[in-house]
Amino acid sequence: MSANRFAGPDGPPATRDKDAGSRVLLKRIREIMAEPMAPQQRLDRIVAQIAQSMVAEVCSVYALRADGVLELYATVGLNPKAVHQSQLRLGQGLVGTIAASSRPLNLAEAQKHPAFEYLPETGEELYNSFLGVPILRAGRTLGVLVVQNEAHRAYGDDEGEAMETVAMVIGEMIATGDLRSLSSAGVELDLAKPVTHHGQPLSEGIGLGHVVLHEPRVVVTAMFNDDTQAELERLAAALSSLRLTIDDMLSRGDVAFEGEHRDVLETYRMFAHDKGWVQRMEEAIRNGLTAEAGVEKVQSDMRARLSTVTDPYLRERMSDFDDLANRLLRQLISGEPSHGAKSLPEDAIIVARHMGAAELLDYPRDRLRGLVLEEGAPTSHVVIVARAMNIPVAGGAKGVVAMSDSGDAIIVDGLSGHVHLRPQPDVEAAYAEKVRFRARRQEEYRTLRDRPSVTADGHPVSLLMNAGLLVDLPQVDQSGAAGIGLFRTELQFMIAATFPRAEAQERLYRSVLDAAAGRPVTFRTLDIGGDKVLPYFRNAPDEENPALGWRAMRLALDRPGLLRTQVRALLKAASGRELRLMLPMVTELHEIDQARALIMREVKHLSRFGHGLPLTLRIGAMLEVPSLLFDLDGLMEKVDFVSIGSNDLFQFMYAADRGNSRVADRFETLSPTFLRALKSIADAAARHETPLTLCGEIAGRPLEALALAALGITTLSMSPAAIGPVKAAILKTDMAALRAAIADPLENGSTGADIRNIIREYAEAHAIAL
Repeated sequence: MSANRFAGPDGPPATRDKDAGSRVLLKRIREIMAEPMAPQQRLDRIVAQIAQSMVAEVCSVYALRADGVLELYATVGLNPKAVHQSQLRLGQGLVGTIAASSRPLNLAEAQKHPAFEYLPETGEELYNSFLGVPILRAGRTLGVLVVQNEAHRAYGDDEGEAMETVAMVIGEMIATGDLRSLSSAGVELDLAKPVTHHGQPLSEGIGLGHVVLHEPRVVVTAMFNDDTQAELERLAAALSSLRLTIDDMLSRGDVAFEGEHRDVLETYRMFAHDKGWVQRMEEAIRNGLTAEAGVEKVQSDMRARLSTVTDPYLRERMSDFDDLANRLLRQLISGEPSHGAKSLPEDAIIVARHMGAAELLDYPRDRLRGLVLEEGAPTSHVVIVARAMNIPVAGGAKGVVAMSDSGDAIIVDGLSGHVHLRPQPDVEAAYAEKVRFRARRQEEYRTLRDRPSVTADGHPVSLLMNAGLLVDLPQVDQSGAAGIGLFRTELQFMIAATFPRAEAQERLYRSVLDAAAGRPVTFRTLDIGGDKVLPYFRNAPDEENPALGWRAMRLALDRPGLLRTQVRALLKAASGRELRLMLPMVTELHEIDQARALIMREVKHLSRFGHGLPLTLRIGAMLEVPSLLFDLDGLMEKVDFVSIGSNDLFQFMYAADRGNSRVADRFETLSPTFLRALKSIADAAARHETPLTLCGEIAGRPLEALALAALGITTLSMSPAAIGPVKAAILKTDMAALRAAIADPLENGSTGADIRNIIREYAEAHAIAL
């Protein structure tokens, strides 16, 4: 049984109430922090005070450097000449073990521990008992705080708790840069350590800039409390408010809080009522911290302890807990802005766990250089919007939010998915050169802007662009696109707070046609449902698999008022011009008949009241549901054009959710199975002389674009930034030769990798950049 050995108010040892002892220590640390003094002097005073209060012969602080070395920064009891000279590698000795594991060690006979390592310069061979705790901030280990005694004794839990609390204060000193002046020349502390995250490339490009956290971490400035009871009451009130908020969201029944979202909220509710979590925060407050400092301490402890866990379920739960703790901090510190959009740096790179398309548009476009997401998939809407804004995006960068601070230097590589946080100078220089190289390449592509897109053997390939927002429109001219092959009308609805009025819709559609300046524009009618949730759409059903449910054409035919309003706005906007309407997610041919009847009803209505009408009206269908593959001739006869929605068609053919990062890249887009399906569509379109377009991610990648053209799909719609690289590849390709090269593996069931390698080898032989 261990005795509580906090020193009494006047200094001599006394067995005292543990809360009072901890508060006395915190009070004295606060007084030291308030006095003006040099950083080394302050650190020396802190270790001396800890040693006195805990009746320890030794107290030492080790700071973790960016090179993975723990350096002795202050000590009382050990050889003072060892300060800034004694060093341990991460994982070396007891101190290195604590730093590597982010877990404390409490030993009565330290020298018998297998990790013990004697450092002769310190003179610590006399000491047996050892208590060391990690210095944590935001779950990151920044150093180690140690006390030692000559006597064989076990330190009490209350003493460990007090040490952890003081370690948090030292962590803030490190984080705020107070100790930076103590570092040797060329040596940085771990807070400035370069970190690379290997994510998924979601939008091409390279961005160099500085971190802007989409949901800024709450900075706790008030560390020490003056009234423990008042702080406990503040925590209780904030917890009560947080629990009510979660219960309110769960009781609403909104579609936004169903499915996985509801599971997350249920997890939040479980954590919010967890007695162990609450007791640890209350304990930290009783030890002298404010309510918010107590929340941060418990949050940081939990983060550090789970940082090495590899089980994906537990890591997800840690993310849930982290988010909940941040919500509680915001309850305690009111008025925290959601983001600093008005004070962005000129080279802002947004770092977020996840965000919506509308939230990205809140940021001023001229200052954005990139976007980093812990979650996100190539076809998520924020990524689609970022692509339209020509912003590089990397997703799947797990843990990047916790590791980042606003203002940190950062590089996002939208080509590889790598994110370099606080990059080393040589890495930054290499990427700066990459950016210059890409700028030169883009200039080369711009010289091709007005050049016809024709293969080396004379086959035209029409390159169109995808769009959906007003910010896209200038790129029609800039990219040299032959037109807009897909205008996603739903994006206007998704970023609006309320349902857009018919007049607003008409203005947008007229602006699009004006920007196209006579080039063809294909408007896809409202494609909502599934993962495209409108926040104000209250009548959506609760579906277990919304991607296969009530969405797109199905929703439009069941709620014809939505489609009629949109069609009327489109017909008015296209007065005197061609209007191309495309129906999304057609599953059966009779749906086309129903939609055509509804459209023609609006034509008659406008004609009856003397409104101008389009000179020509063409109605087409998106082929993205595999059922239509078995009635291609019937489809081609019913429509004026067909567009292959390759993202959804591929998803449905392979039963692989394109928004699920675990399976989104599991299947090869150039597999013979999928390519044969695409070729059957191209052959049917040729038989019926029905214009055919493909819009989707594969159209914008040069290698896949060459494969599509070889299949006979020679009108492709892609992001504006992809047009230059695809055109450059098309111009150098002998399409007949490429078609012959892939014919055998396509027919004889080879693998997608084989077909990809054939095209890559052809490109290398003909100096085609892929």
